Amino acid sequence: MVSLPASLARAARQLADPAIVRVLVKSMVATLGVFAALGVALYAVLHLLLAEAGWAPVNGAMVVLTLAATILLGWLLFRIVALAVIQFFAEDIIRAVEARYYPGAAHTARTLTFRESLKDGARAGLRALGVNLLILPVALALLFTGIGTVALFWAVNAWLLGRDLQELAWARHRHDRTEPAPIGGGTRFLLGGAIAALFTVPFLNLLAPVIGAAAATHLVQSGRTGRNEA
Repeated sequence: MVSLPASLARAARQLADPAIVRVLVKSMVATLGVFAALGVALYAVLHLLLAEAGWAPVNGAMVVLTLAATILLGWLLFRIVALAVIQFFAEDIIRAVEARYYPGAAHTARTLTFRESLKDGARAGLRALGVNLLILPVALALLFTGIGTVALFWAVNAWLLGRDLQELAWARHRHDRTEPAPIGGGTRFLLGGAIAALFTVPFLNLLAPVIGAAAATHLVQSGRTGRNEA
């Protein structure tokens, strides 16, 4: 059995794999492109609102205001957008890991359709957004504790990330959606917690979804081997 630390270490070591590098570049470009489009949309909306309010928008001030709003939304939504984007490239990551470490599993895996990837990405993104909005009042109430809000968001997103990363790695091998993944709940939560922590570190947050998908693949394949041996 491959432990969680070993899975994360293997995932980090494989970042230099050309197949992983290609996914990193594509996912970073797509993620940053989403936020660039968001910035353009915010600029247009703010310009329209100010004009309707009778204020003459000043281009320099508008750019600063839009940039500040985009950075704030980026900080709030980056994890959700990055994970939704990685859904479309996850199969390339998982295939690269399986080809290197689990060739037997790579041979028997099925290929996910674009429709499945789109549906799973939308489901994961909406679930993350909904749950984070749901806990927002509690998080605000915990602000006085200093660390309570951070701990709450970390715990909730650890649960969400662990579940979503497990699904990414398991989807190619399960026979149907009701078949349980070969990862224990505790391990899944700790995986999500480790990746949630990476999302808080500049630059590493760009690598976090790729490392998470690769590490989840190791855990799923290790769990499958242990289950078969049992």
